[in-house]
Amino acid sequence: EEGADLSVQHISTKEAVELVRQAKKKSAHIWAEAAPHHFTLTEEAAVAHGPLAKMNPPLREEADRMAVIKGLQDGTIDMIATDHAPHSAEEKAKPLTEAPSGIIGLETALSLGIRELVMPDYLTVMELMEKMSLAPAGLYRLDAGYLAGGGPADLVIFDKDARWRVEKDGFASKAANSPFIGEEMPGVIHYTICGGKVAYRAE
Repeated sequence: EEGADLSVQHISTKEAVELVRQAKKKSAHIWAEAAPHHFTLTEEAAVAHGPLAKMNPPLREEADRMAVIKGLQDGTIDMIATDHAPHSAEEKAKPLTEAPSGIIGLETALSLGIRELVMPDYLTVMELMEKMSLAPAGLYRLDAGYLAGGGPADLVIFDKDARWRVEKDGFASKAANSPFIGEEMPGVIHYTICGGKVAYRAE
């Protein structure tokens, strides 16, 4: 359909970033999205973590990771989406060729954005928030992703400098298929407020 928005999801290669960059010069209706694991990890993680780092599209080389970061930095990639894909421990315990693709990403997404994008000065905190909230709301034409008088009161209150450790039994998700287990992360979330109501409160 002419004039329809096109969203290119799960960008993971330098070639894809460049194709979208060129396409966006010709159309304002092209949007692009990347997941935290593709701006954080490389194929070396798949070697180290096996099925826990198996995903689709797969992890790439360092040049691809940096191209995704550059795409986020220059606006080629508009959004960050978690690509949250829970699987049971039994499923991920299968051999690499048989195990399902995907990792959980919801609970580590903000922290990875802070660690990999804000702390190295690729994005400001406000730019990260735009990629994770305002831009997705804009694509789907939702009245969300901002804070203003009379607005929807959807917000997250967090301390970007506080630290937490990713623990296998610490996820709110029923799944724990994450290659980040055992890592210390910045960015502790204290409250998630949706429609003016507290949806999550740190214990």
